[in-house]
Amino acid sequence: MIDGFATSEGTANFAINSVADPKNFRRFNGLTLSNVGVGTYLGEPNSETDTLVKNAVKQSILAGINIIDTAINYRAQKAERSVGAALAELINDGKFHRNEIFVSTKNGYVTNDADIKEDFWQYVNREYVKSGVITAGDISSGYHCMTVPYLEDQLNRSLKNLGLECIDLIYLHNAVEGQIKDVSREDFMKKLESVFLFYEQKRKEGKIRFYGMATWECYRVPPDDSQYLSLNETITLAKKVGGENHGFRFIQLPFNMYLDQAFMIKNQDSNGQQISILDATTKHNIGVFTSVPLMQGKLLAPGVMPEFDDLKPSIRALQFIRSTPGVLAPLIGHKSEPHVNENLEIMKIPPMEQEQFSELIKKLTSKDNYQKTNT
Repeated sequence: MIDGFATSEGTANFAINSVADPKNFRRFNGLTLSNVGVGTYLGEPNSETDTLVKNAVKQSILAGINIIDTAINYRAQKAERSVGAALAELINDGKFHRNEIFVSTKNGYVTNDADIKEDFWQYVNREYVKSGVITAGDISSGYHCMTVPYLEDQLNRSLKNLGLECIDLIYLHNAVEGQIKDVSREDFMKKLESVFLFYEQKRKEGKIRFYGMATWECYRVPPDDSQYLSLNETITLAKKVGGENHGFRFIQLPFNMYLDQAFMIKNQDSNGQQISILDATTKHNIGVFTSVPLMQGKLLAPGVMPEFDDLKPSIRALQFIRSTPGVLAPLIGHKSEPHVNENLEIMKIPPMEQEQFSELIKKLTSKDNYQKTNT
C-alpha cells in the first residue's frame, strides 16, 4: 500500500517539472491541478483492457496530467486496479511521488468483481448479503446502495484495489439518480446526511481527504424535476456534519458542447437570484470535474462541432470545456495508443483566454450553430 496523498507542495512540484504548457495548471483548495484529467469508465473487464488503461494512465501522467478519476463499479473493480498498477509502477520507478497525483474514485452502485468468475447476484449474495453488509431493502431499483455499512465495505475495497492508504477524493456516485425513484425526498436527505457523516469520519481516520457528489442529472435539471438537488442544500448539510472545514469540496457532472446545461441553465438559487451550477460552484469554492467530454465519440463526427483555432475535434472539445469558467478539468477516457497520443496534444497548448471563449460562446449560441450542435 502506498501512503500519502496529494499535497500543496507535491502538486506544485508536479506542475513545475511537467512537460505540459505551464498555463495548463490551476490552483484550487491548496492544490495545483492539471486542467485535464483522465477518466477510466469504458472498456471490457479483461486483462487486455487492464494493460491499455494502465499504460494510458502512465502516459497521461508523464504528459502532465495529475488528475486520475475512476470508480469501483467501472469494469467491475478492474478500472481501479489498473489505475493502482499504473501509480505503483510510476512511483516505484521513481518517476513521481504519491503527493503529486490527485486520485478520485466513487462508490454507491452495487458491483461485482470481474476477477471472480461468478454470476452477478451470486457474488452480491455471497459477498454482501450473507456477510450482513447489505440487508433487505438496501438496494434500490437503480442497483444503488448508500447505507454506511455498504459504503464502508466499498471504500476499503477501493483502497485495496488502488493500493493506496488514502484516496484524495471520494464521490457518492449518482445518489439522487440511483435512489429517488424509491425513497421520498425527506428520506433521501436523511440518507445523504448519514453518508456525509461517514465521509467526515473517514477523513479523520486519514482514509480520504475530500468527498463530493458525482452526478448525471441532479445539478443540471430544473428545480421542479424530481431528480433536482440544490447545491446550497448540499453544502448546508456538509456544514451541519463537518463544520466550516467540511470535506465536501468537489462535484462531477456531464458537460460538453451538447450537454451544456451546467453553463446555460440557471437553476441554483443565490440570494433570490437564479444562477447556473457553474456560477454557484464558483461562488461556494466547489471544484467541478466534468464527464463525457466527447459524448462517447458522438461529438467527433464530421460537422457536429463548430471549428475554431484549427484544432482536431477531440482537442476542440476539450479546449471548449476546460476554458469554460467554473470548470476545473474535463475527464477524458482513452485507452488505445493513437487516441491517447491525439488527446494528450491538449497539454501542449494553453486554454482559451476569457475574451476568446466569450466570442466562441456568441458563435455557438447563434441560431444556426446552436441548431447544428444540438441536433
